[in-house]
Amino acid sequence: MITETEEDISRLPPPDAQAQAHSDILCSHIISRIDDKGSIEFADFMDRALYTPDLGYYAAGLRKFGKDGDFVTAPELASEKSGVFASCLAQQIRQIKDQLGSYEVLEMGAGSGALALGLMSALSQLDALPNHYFILETSAELKRRQQRTIARSLPQFADRVSWLGSLPGSGFRGVVVANEVLDAMPVQRFRVGDKGLELQYVAMEHGQFKAQWQAMDSSTAKVLERRLKGFDMPVGYESEINLRAEAWVRSMASFLKAGLILAIDYGFPRHEFYHPQRSEGTLMCHYRHRAHGDPLVLVGLQDITAHIDFTAMAEAADDSGLSVMGYTNQASFLIATGLEEIVAASDARDVQAHLRLTQQVKTLTSPSEMGELFKIIALGRDIEGPLRGFALNDMRGRL
Repeated sequence: MITETEEDISRLPPPDAQAQAHSDILCSHIISRIDDKGSIEFADFMDRALYTPDLGYYAAGLRKFGKDGDFVTAPELASEKSGVFASCLAQQIRQIKDQLGSYEVLEMGAGSGALALGLMSALSQLDALPNHYFILETSAELKRRQQRTIARSLPQFADRVSWLGSLPGSGFRGVVVANEVLDAMPVQRFRVGDKGLELQYVAMEHGQFKAQWQAMDSSTAKVLERRLKGFDMPVGYESEINLRAEAWVRSMASFLKAGLILAIDYGFPRHEFYHPQRSEGTLMCHYRHRAHGDPLVLVGLQDITAHIDFTAMAEAADDSGLSVMGYTNQASFLIATGLEEIVAASDARDVQAHLRLTQQVKTLTSPSEMGELFKIIALGRDIEGPLRGFALNDMRGRL
């Protein structure tokens, strides 16, 4: 996603009365949970803030994507005319189709539907349409929006698109696409305390949500201690662990018979994720294209995300019988899958369209924007490499 630089929360635009009322209702639900238990783990708070049915940020009808929302994703950026991101991704998917023959696509959390539109169009042009394009979407509001978008823009493919509320059964042959899905999974926040590792909880204080640090249970502490062995973390060092994302990898392995999982997100290998200078973690909130670090405000009105430890994703894959078939940054992946050819084939005589395309490419590939921070990891089963998208700059050795 693309946002402005981090801001002081006092400078954020206030929500209107309707949005504030929505947030107040969600807060009352969370407060009820806190009153029952005294406090809740931060991961529980994040889960409720984002996914409470009809109220959470991703479950309600708020505008999230695009210039009028809170952030812009790569498919949104390139959806208007060129479909650059989807066109490149389709080239990698076609390589898998060529090996499997009959295949399916499963997109996790399709957002506005921009990526689904782009991929179906691009795959059609490559004569590589899947038998089915499944979308796993837990938000009823987003599902309705996606259905309207696809019915309006690609009615000829509507019979190939199906929505799921849970993962399909075992035996899936095809490609799973997860674009900016893992970063929105609830994380546990921890810090190094005087007496050992501590876990962040959320309680109430003077009518406001308040972060608290409590001793970590032994099972979670053991997982973290093994993971952080060799890292020099001083007292006060804070960060996150995304156990939900690791469980997601294991669940993917349970139903994938043959094919590829492509996860696109911002993050680092572990030695960079827990770098000494990253002492306050990676958690960030996004509200009206502004970024800030307080997840306990604007509840239900803002996105809450954390970067991905891609080493943890690779370890979970290995433990589950999946092969790590590639890991690279977004710029390298797009160039390897034909980005330069797309630009060269564009009509330079249409000055405005060419300028838009050039700006999209810059944003998608620039090291200062999405090109370096966003990574793509490929996890496969019964697929032969090398994969095209990772031929230019395969960084698996850094994991």
